[in-house]
Amino acid sequence: MKIDNKRKYLSFLKFKRDFQKYGLEKVRSYELILHWLSNRLSRNQFLVLSGIIVGCSAGLAGVVLKTLVHHIHYFITNEVHFEYQILFYIVFPFLGIVATTSVVLTIFKGQDRKGIGAILYEIAQNSSIVSSVKMYSQIVQSAITVGLGGSAGLESPIAVTGSAIGSNFAQTYRLSYKERTLLLAAGAAAGIASAFNAPIAGIMFAFEILLTGVVFTDFIPLVVAAVCGSLLSRILLQEDILFRFYTREPFNYKNVPYYLILGIATGLYARYFVVVSQKVEHFIKGLKMSRLRKAMFGGAVLSLLCVLFPPLFGEGYDTVKAFTNGNTHSIIENSFFRYFEIKEWTVIIFLILVCLLKAFATSFTIFSGGNGGNFAPSLFAGGTVGYLFALICQHLGFSDVPVTNLVLVGMAGAMSGVLYAPLTAIFLIAESSFGYDLFIPLMIVSVMSYLIAKWFSPISPELKSLADQGKIFTNKHDKNLLFSLKTEDFIDKFSETVNENASIADLFELVKDGNKNIFGVIDDVKTLRGIFTIDDIRPFLFSDTDTSASIIKIMKAPPAIIHPEDKPLKILQIFDDTGVWNLPVVDQDNKFVGFISKSSILMSYRQLLKEYSD
Repeated sequence: MKIDNKRKYLSFLKFKRDFQKYGLEKVRSYELILHWLSNRLSRNQFLVLSGIIVGCSAGLAGVVLKTLVHHIHYFITNEVHFEYQILFYIVFPFLGIVATTSVVLTIFKGQDRKGIGAILYEIAQNSSIVSSVKMYSQIVQSAITVGLGGSAGLESPIAVTGSAIGSNFAQTYRLSYKERTLLLAAGAAAGIASAFNAPIAGIMFAFEILLTGVVFTDFIPLVVAAVCGSLLSRILLQEDILFRFYTREPFNYKNVPYYLILGIATGLYARYFVVVSQKVEHFIKGLKMSRLRKAMFGGAVLSLLCVLFPPLFGEGYDTVKAFTNGNTHSIIENSFFRYFEIKEWTVIIFLILVCLLKAFATSFTIFSGGNGGNFAPSLFAGGTVGYLFALICQHLGFSDVPVTNLVLVGMAGAMSGVLYAPLTAIFLIAESSFGYDLFIPLMIVSVMSYLIAKWFSPISPELKSLADQGKIFTNKHDKNLLFSLKTEDFIDKFSETVNENASIADLFELVKDGNKNIFGVIDDVKTLRGIFTIDDIRPFLFSDTDTSASIIKIMKAPPAIIHPEDKPLKILQIFDDTGVWNLPVVDQDNKFVGFISKSSILMSYRQLLKEYSD
């Protein structure tokens, strides 16, 4: 036994010496242990261990962010006193967006790419390598924004933070692209699981949104990470911070017509939400202001909306809980509607305006300089739509309206239509409300909302621009592989060129000394004038043609021109249309860059396909 322990210790010391040989003398002890384990454990065993570590780290990050925002909320609502309540809603939302923008500009040097699209971009275009700064920058920014009343959610920043943790863990231990992508998704899943204490929803989020178009057979680390994140949330978070709904009615099949109508309503609302979001984003980007001025403008708009409609302040989960508890009057008492006699029609009009303006409040929060996501806003809006629908049904004289159930499934419906994630929405609400008997209405409403959203736009409008540019993966796996290839890798930078003033005799020398089959003809400033191949000069090799004649006599115009920014998929289409195997590449000034070969792209594609199939 002693001999075995001594042998293991000596093996560890040898590994440490090898590690230090590569200039990593300052490596931490736990990293040494993990590196040693990565060489001793099988691939699957180390991935499971990695899933546990990433899941706990991402889950802890989620717990820290939720707790931090909770304490900021508690402090400004209980410790900071204003003589007039209206000043509360004027000051803090404005301050939150301006402070977040200031932090981004001063501390993070203006790097503020945020949202799920940022993760998808890193997976498709950056080999799943996420900047280490994102392991904490999203927490800082979103805590300031949402903690001070920004009308956005914490879940997207938590997912980005978790993905950064998973990616950087994989980079540290030199894991492959597939393993790095898996741990990136595991970190995001653990973050979502900790935010909602819903491990299955975290897993569905990873598969449904992040791993779209990525084929995986090994998903155990993903499950382990989500479970770890959820457990940390359950253990560490206080009950009032958790996303929990305990009151609901049992499912009755006679209420199916309510759910069918609600599915249509949430689907149409989801479309309204994303259209408003796009319009506001376009409007803010078009403003000729500095980023700080845009933040001030957006903060002022948000403050005004919160003054008029206090439920728009913050994430809004407390408002949804008030719906499920039947405590609607507490929602209105701080708004200007309190000056009216609170009747049923007053509540209905108030909620309609809240639903309509929530899309604006969230969009101005995110796009003017704040940090947050659409998770919480879509859940809040869906719950409000469900409660509003229930009130209208009661007002019309319908009895036994399942109010709480409509609130819950409304949340799932709006989230499904806004994020294009029906499975995530279904399991999120089922786990958060212990409402597994509500699976049927959850599926009805979520699927209907999703189909309506897909009818308007096959791809989420939030991601459509990136998808059209080939910067993120879609469900078309073959195209994803081509999009992951980079055009610059296929350009032959050592292509042979000849000046347009050269003679045919000069060509003979070029062909004799070179090994290329195609040549570019350029002028004195390297502008492409034409091309020719060995076949084009063959007739002149064994004839009495005057070899002092200019090569202009034999050069020809290329059948097509490629630019460095063209994507491989587009280039292959050009090759198919022209029927050639080599084409010249020029820059924006028509300067010759090199030749690109169809066979080189196809060979790389086949190699990539083989790697994904292993």
